[in-house]
Amino acid sequence: MTSAVRTVGLDVSDKFTTYCLLGSDGEVEEEGRIRTTPQAFTERFSTGDFRFVLEAGTHSPWISRLLGKGEREVIVANPRRVELISKATRKNDRADAETLARLGRMDAVLLSPVRHRSAEAQADLAAIRARAALISSRTLLINHTRGAAKAMGVRLPACDAHSFHKYVGEELPPELVMALTPLLSAIAKLTEEIKAFDRLVLWLIEERYTEARVLQQVAGVGPLIALTFILTIGDPHRFKKSRELGPYLGLIPRQHESGESSPALRISKAGDHYLRQLLVNGAHYVLGHYGPDSDLRRWGLQRTLGGKNAKKRAVVAVARRLAILLHRLWVTGEVYEPLHTSRASA
Repeated sequence: MTSAVRTVGLDVSDKFTTYCLLGSDGEVEEEGRIRTTPQAFTERFSTGDFRFVLEAGTHSPWISRLLGKGEREVIVANPRRVELISKATRKNDRADAETLARLGRMDAVLLSPVRHRSAEAQADLAAIRARAALISSRTLLINHTRGAAKAMGVRLPACDAHSFHKYVGEELPPELVMALTPLLSAIAKLTEEIKAFDRLVLWLIEERYTEARVLQQVAGVGPLIALTFILTIGDPHRFKKSRELGPYLGLIPRQHESGESSPALRISKAGDHYLRQLLVNGAHYVLGHYGPDSDLRRWGLQRTLGGKNAKKRAVVAVARRLAILLHRLWVTGEVYEPLHTSRASA
């Protein structure tokens, strides 16, 4: 980008987008509002050497792909880093668009730019998120059914969620058959849809994301975790070191140092919530009764000593190391040796 490039700040909302165009000298050249549609963006910004700045949000993936054609620079700012907007005393769409433009004109690194995935990867990840939404809906219906039966003095038998609708039908209280039978039908339908998504995950790994097989070498990492990890990270080479995955996924403690004060804080929980949840689930398996012996398991078990809080911290630490391990295997394609470090020491 040359110094003659003009910067456009975009304050995006569902129906309209307010923009502010700064010249190369930093003066406001144009302000306006367009509809938040691909056609409107194409008509207004089809030509011109611009640098675009907008916040990450619902519309930012397709906007960044559309405006980024022709090697134009698009900066998708992390909303956590734009407190000049969220805490501004003079907050309106025009002021927000100008603030974004000026921040992008100064130094894009200050905005911790977000890199959106391709349209195909976004569609595949949407299928995984849809599966998660179905599971949440099924869990809600199962909990409601159990709670309603318990209120009538009946405790439904314990069973797997996939077979819940098969085993509890005859156990329902007679007074609740009319009310709960439709819920069992809905649970059965949701279970079939979830199984269809499970088959889709396997197909995607077989046909499009074969590198996910390398990640599945690690105990506790199944097709779902491996595929979600690949689709969420996108390009593994954008991280110079594998240990950068910890901060990226919010699996390291927040810091608030001031002078001699450096309090111990909880993890930042930045990054993708669903992938972090899956990695924590994998860490629970690694540390659980059925987790096979490995360097990661031994390292984690050493940190579970010290009570309940120590166990929680150990799970997060193992999840962080699991992310680092998966990234390393993805980049190198190596064969995973669970006890490599222990054998080398012996």
